[in-house]
Amino acid sequence: MTSNDEYVLEVLQEEGLLSPEQIADVRGNFMAEGTTPLDELIHRGILDPHEVLGILAGRFGMEMISLKDHEIPADAIAALSSEVARKYKIVPILKTEKSLTVALGDPLDVDTLDSLRYLLKCDIEGVVAPPEEIQVAQQKYYTTETNVETMLDQLTEGTVDMVQSGSDTIRESSDVSDADVPIIKLVSLILYEAHRNRASDIHLEPMEKRFRVRVRIDGVLHEVDSPPKRLQSAIISRVKIMANMKIAEKRVPQDGRIQVNIKGSEIDLRVSSVPSCHGESIVMRILDKKSLALGLPNLGFLADDQEVFQRMISLADGILLVTGPTGSGKTTTLYAALNQINRPDRKIITVEDPVEYQLSGINQVHVREEIGLTFASALRSILRQAPNIVMIGEIRDLETARIATEAALTGHLVFSTLHTNDAPSAITRLIDIGIKPFLVASAVRGIMAQRLVRMICPACKEEHKPTVTELRLLGQTAEQVEHIKFFSGRGCAKCALTGYTGRRGIFEILEVNEEIQRMIFDKVASAELRERAREFGMRTLREDGMRKVIAGITTLDEVVRVTMGDES
Repeated sequence: MTSNDEYVLEVLQEEGLLSPEQIADVRGNFMAEGTTPLDELIHRGILDPHEVLGILAGRFGMEMISLKDHEIPADAIAALSSEVARKYKIVPILKTEKSLTVALGDPLDVDTLDSLRYLLKCDIEGVVAPPEEIQVAQQKYYTTETNVETMLDQLTEGTVDMVQSGSDTIRESSDVSDADVPIIKLVSLILYEAHRNRASDIHLEPMEKRFRVRVRIDGVLHEVDSPPKRLQSAIISRVKIMANMKIAEKRVPQDGRIQVNIKGSEIDLRVSSVPSCHGESIVMRILDKKSLALGLPNLGFLADDQEVFQRMISLADGILLVTGPTGSGKTTTLYAALNQINRPDRKIITVEDPVEYQLSGINQVHVREEIGLTFASALRSILRQAPNIVMIGEIRDLETARIATEAALTGHLVFSTLHTNDAPSAITRLIDIGIKPFLVASAVRGIMAQRLVRMICPACKEEHKPTVTELRLLGQTAEQVEHIKFFSGRGCAKCALTGYTGRRGIFEILEVNEEIQRMIFDKVASAELRERAREFGMRTLREDGMRKVIAGITTLDEVVRVTMGDES
């Protein structure tokens, strides 16, 4: 862990964190080759590496800091080259006229500070930060051409095998020249790294003086090592070729698709380009077909909610709505539901804009408004094909809503989405669109609102004491939760210091019974409908989030973040 482990063990004994017996026990038992007693004590959980660093920093009069929420000024980064920072495993954090403050992961490494003083000819001040945070900060702030070249060297043949729809493997195409190979490898690398890091989309963004690459992981954007500005045009052209878009057309937005095979995983990418001030901005949304194989429990349902949802999707007719903002997982939920009920004796047709995933055994229609194939016109046609189940990507207008309602009332099970904040508001939305209340009451069988919360990283999960603010926002008191254990992620290299890996849903499920039908028919206000539904057992998004906090799945802070509009 440090450059002088024996000295560290002596310090920890003096501080009362270790006993001579513990050290003797470690030395007397088997240790892996290259492992020190200090490493073994940390591995066994006897010592916390962050606590060890804090004690050593105090011994040497150095400050212990966290880089997770620390924004480093540009002049500090510019004061130290990428090569030097990576060689000495440090990151600069503050630059003044006469000195430079650097963060290092080993407080005993005085040689590094001396070398920097000689190299930079200025005063060097040292602070201590966890090594994994230093590594993440280097990746964030040092996005140089050298890094990209190093990454390219690490990409071996066969790691990423690009495949276009209806064509041979791109690498085998006779149109590829030797000059194209580095760009092909670079685009392959960007896709490979994004998929490996569980990204949901990739953003290629031309700036004035640089070409920025960002990926969205668990709903949050992260900047990654970016190619040099001079390669911007070639990379964008390469992506447009793969997506069957017009390379010469740079004045208007374009859409396309790419099919990719990454280490045996079939991945679809939905590509969008938009002209910007400094070039075309490209966004590639990653659609991993493996996510469709998830069972309902993997979406985030607890046992009782899963039972209710399965009962609703097994009905013979009626409308089932899934609501929430963009990016809340509505489409994934509907696809998982369709997979659950997809059987040879059922005909399922979907109308989508666009078709995000191609599902086996399901007829999917892609809306094309430019030729008159709208949601409404497609729905009118597919109802003549005698389907049992219809999925409508989104109810946007009166005509689509009317046809969906008529389909539900004539023996079809209709799935669709709406953009509303909670489940009861979907009733109000349908009536506002123009559907008569008695039709809404008769057709709608159930409504589910959902959000996505990040899950605590299992590698750095630890007990957490909730703050007064968190409890107040959740409508709880310290006395009410004194017997509940709360957890959070400390942040580690596996989760890029975020404390989270992956996402799951929280849900608000409204079943429409006879009492709710009567209230809809009487045009009862959404707030009153909500309260009555809660009396029948409906849990709000925040209440379901609290259940998942208590289960150790997510954090109080995350539930508060995604349910700020829930005033219950």
